[in-house]
Amino acid sequence: MTEPQNSYASELSATAQDNNSADVILRRLATRAMGLTGADIERIVREARLKARRGKRAIRYEDIEDGIRGHRPPLPNDLRWRFAFHEAGHAVVHHALDLGPVRGLNIDTGEGGYNLVGFHAWATDTRDWYENMLSMLMAGRAAEQLVLKRVSSGSGGTDDSDLARATRLAFDMERTLGFGTEHPLLYRPHRDPGAVFARDPELAARVHGRLDAALDRAVVILRRRRPTFHALAKALFEAQAMDEGAVLHILTNGDLTS
Repeated sequence: MTEPQNSYASELSATAQDNNSADVILRRLATRAMGLTGADIERIVREARLKARRGKRAIRYEDIEDGIRGHRPPLPNDLRWRFAFHEAGHAVVHHALDLGPVRGLNIDTGEGGYNLVGFHAWATDTRDWYENMLSMLMAGRAAEQLVLKRVSSGSGGTDDSDLARATRLAFDMERTLGFGTEHPLLYRPHRDPGAVFARDPELAARVHGRLDAALDRAVVILRRRRPTFHALAKALFEAQAMDEGAVLHILTNGDLTS
């Protein structure tokens, strides 16, 4: 995404208006574009340039933003709130456990919510880190459970979903990372946890127990930081996309008062 940003930065800077600097505009576009591939960005920029040429004018940042959004209709408010609470839950728990920076949040992707987070390299590979990761991955579901009293399938459904990643992580803790509750020194890799669970219900129960504990821990964190959690969800609901600075401002200020 860096190269497309640099390639049209000068064009966008000429159209910056209403006290919006080029840097602010580019951060906004980058946040909107979370989850897109480099090829997606190149196509969007080409289409925006073509639109500007047809209009015999300079390219505007709105052209890029419209291209990123793909002229999607507004989400129904109930679904928009669900996405906002879900992604805010991930962000609050990620920050509370000091896993690393929250780079941005987006609920305007057309395919649900999206969060971009970083991780402190110095904190990885310990049992505590893996347990913190499990809590962060389960935090979106915890947020829905806490606020909406019922959960959606948004945390699961695909191989790269929150539930899939958390399940694989808990499976590895039991089987390959030396953190298992039974025979922790045995290294027992397997590419398909589902196949193992089908013939080893006791292992499935232990993995599920880890996920259940992580979910409960995430709920406790969100309850403890409820003002911050609700403030971030409200801001995300209204803005639909928030960059690192906007997210950190709420997380930091909320933690001082909550």
